[in-house]
Amino acid sequence: MQFEVWAPQAGRVTLVCDGARHALEPDPQRPGWWTGEAAAQDGSRYGFALDDGPVLPDPRSRRQPDGPDGPSAVVDHSRYTWRSSGWAGRPLPGAVVYELHVGTFTREGTFDAAAERLEHVADLGVTHVELMPVCPFPGRHGWGYEGVSLWAVHEPYGGPLGLKRFVDRAHELGLGVVLDVVHNHLGPSGNHLPRFGPYFTDTHHTPWGPAVNLDARGSDEVRDFLVGSALAWLRDYRIDGLRLDAVHALVDTRARHFLEELSAAVDALAERLGRPLFLIAESDRNDPRLITPRAEGGLGVHAQWNDDFHHALHTALTGESQGYYADFARAPLAALAKTLTGGFFHDGTYSSFRGRRHGRPLDRTRVPAHRLLGYAQTHDQIGNRARGERLSLLLKDSPGLLACAAVLTLTAPFTPMLFMGEEWAAGTPWQFFTDHTDPELAEAVRQGRRREFAAHGWPAEEVPDPQDAATRERSCLDFSEREREPHARMLRWYRRLIALRHEQPDLTDPDLADTRVAYDEQARWLAFRRGDVRVAVNLGAGPAAVPLGSRPARVLAAWDPVQPPGADGLLRLPGQSCAVLLQL
Repeated sequence: MQFEVWAPQAGRVTLVCDGARHALEPDPQRPGWWTGEAAAQDGSRYGFALDDGPVLPDPRSRRQPDGPDGPSAVVDHSRYTWRSSGWAGRPLPGAVVYELHVGTFTREGTFDAAAERLEHVADLGVTHVELMPVCPFPGRHGWGYEGVSLWAVHEPYGGPLGLKRFVDRAHELGLGVVLDVVHNHLGPSGNHLPRFGPYFTDTHHTPWGPAVNLDARGSDEVRDFLVGSALAWLRDYRIDGLRLDAVHALVDTRARHFLEELSAAVDALAERLGRPLFLIAESDRNDPRLITPRAEGGLGVHAQWNDDFHHALHTALTGESQGYYADFARAPLAALAKTLTGGFFHDGTYSSFRGRRHGRPLDRTRVPAHRLLGYAQTHDQIGNRARGERLSLLLKDSPGLLACAAVLTLTAPFTPMLFMGEEWAAGTPWQFFTDHTDPELAEAVRQGRRREFAAHGWPAEEVPDPQDAATRERSCLDFSEREREPHARMLRWYRRLIALRHEQPDLTDPDLADTRVAYDEQARWLAFRRGDVRVAVNLGAGPAAVPLGSRPARVLAAWDPVQPPGADGLLRLPGQSCAVLLQL
């Protein structure tokens, strides 16, 4: 078997495979690369010693059976027989996405246990499951954003075979699979990349330290490393799309931005494989160029998370106004109306949180609405609270407001995304948890978390200890809740709304400019039109008369019983309630 590694600063490189040592030779065609052959097969353990130093795992390791610091293992992808061999892919337009964390979706915290629950997701009407990161990280449990082997799969979840079985089952049920990948930093423990080459640069800095080297000396190989990793997930594991974490932290001053290079490579792979593939970015820049096609001068990423919609909706529901919510909380329904019709709230407007103007406008006539993902909850917006409260906990006395959140998310112009358990108003929190094996790092994370929230007035004893196993246990879903009220009613509501999204073509119309919104900030109602579909929400405690026009209408779904508008065109909605209607 041929082995190779990029180690441009090494004078000698030795391959250690199944206990045998083999001196590698410089590759005459590729400066900095070392190559050589050794007897190996699926499962063979190996690593590289640089200049007679310790044996290190392969930067491109496909498997780390003993964790990030152990030896790598050979993976022969051809040994797996796919049951869903005829899978033709599932594109993003018309999608309903479901964000899922493997380690807490079930108490077992494995791919196989999660796969056994996928029928619930398919029955819900979801089209794509978005997995939070699955690259190896220290310990057993964690969010996954501190991964260190970008080509490998976390072994406690089930390793490469476990991920393939999960994808296979999802495809059998008609579900596409999206994988969250982290290119902007690596975890603080188990990261051996700097020993091999200039994977990071002091030219730029991020909240996690030196930036990934996308534009300094040696950056060609680093970019190839990241692009190759992305393509491997899509090719070898038959993933349908990638979610790119915090792309605003990918600092790149080169003429051709890394994201443009990545999107071109993904599009080319999609053409070769004959199935749709896509990229969804997380970005806080509100820059339409990110999701503008390359042919039109953009970066060619296919979609992005839209935090502005979340922030407007969250402030309208909860009244919270701290931090980045401040600008939205001044007039939350106006903010919500602006995002529903323009995509971004901050489109060049002043952001008090940032102390400057932020964003630029979307061209609503050119950017299809499905390129923005809209959501009421995500892992970030729940888990980065001190106690990890879901909306179901923040609004536990107001189930009608939870129903309004659902209807606004699932009938808005954007591609809707749910966070696991949202569909039945899960009573479990989703808290920040880690399992660092380094005691000093574990204590630093624990104290840092407490300091962060102490600055916002939280007593230290109320901030869950991320290293306590009970923190992860509290965050696991309790599927038995689905059978009990009030959870069962909420689950029926989500199913009905998702079914409507699939049944009514107007609800997947990509024309963002066609959405029309009316609202009354003081009376706390908002209504919008998408083709012949009318959506109305009353966030106020008392009843509201919502004007919907004089055309006859039929109620398609309502949280509380309502009659269609009469001759006066007014829909009379009970307090904290909502309805979807079809004008005839």
